[in-house]
Amino acid sequence: MSQEQPKREDYQEEAITYGDVFNVQGDLKTKPIAPVDAATMQKVESHLLGKNPKGGVAATMQSAAMKNERDGVVGHNDINITATGMVDQFSKKAPLTSSSSVQDMGIGGGGITIGEALEATVLTAGKKPVEWSDAAAIQAAEVRATGRTNIVPGGVAAAAQSAATLNARITKEEDKTKLGDILADATSKLPSDRAATRRDAEGVTGAEMRNDPNLTTHTGGVSAAVAAAARLNQMISN
Repeated sequence: MSQEQPKREDYQEEAITYGDVFNVQGDLKTKPIAPVDAATMQKVESHLLGKNPKGGVAATMQSAAMKNERDGVVGHNDINITATGMVDQFSKKAPLTSSSSVQDMGIGGGGITIGEALEATVLTAGKKPVEWSDAAAIQAAEVRATGRTNIVPGGVAAAAQSAATLNARITKEEDKTKLGDILADATSKLPSDRAATRRDAEGVTGAEMRNDPNLTTHTGGVSAAVAAAARLNQMISN
């Protein structure tokens, strides 16, 4: 007789929550730190501070999220705080502390760019094989970032289309080109870039959905990253 596998909720007491690590209040205090949250914060922190300090907010969240995922508390694509909620919580003047000092994350700058959003996808869906829906979303993002209607030679869209074409002919998942291979240095492959907007997010989401067999988007994928960046930018501008 086989033993019943423990359910995810059975691990809940072992989860590292926002309240365990940061000085936060409300429902967020009891929520486990999830991988997508940590990935988003890494891009936010990098944009606001120009780097990801050792022992900073993003590093702390990533360590906690990795342990939570390893323990089965959260899934790789789980999200426990929205992008706007993240900005609201972590840009307040109220104290924000972790096991080591954390720099004050004041709001400023020109916003999270489309290229930065594409790079954030590596953290949330980097191991996903590139499909036509991904390539379409990346192309839509590139067009909006550069303002050019044609595909940039050697750019992220061209690489994504080639990867999707090649992947369609490959049977073994491990041999397929992944999103992480294409988007790791997305900003450097764009001749120009700009802050993501709500309209950009809608365009990228539409492109991904139209090219997906089930007319859906991938959790933590390209359109999700651009949408998160757009929401963050809206909060920054308000």
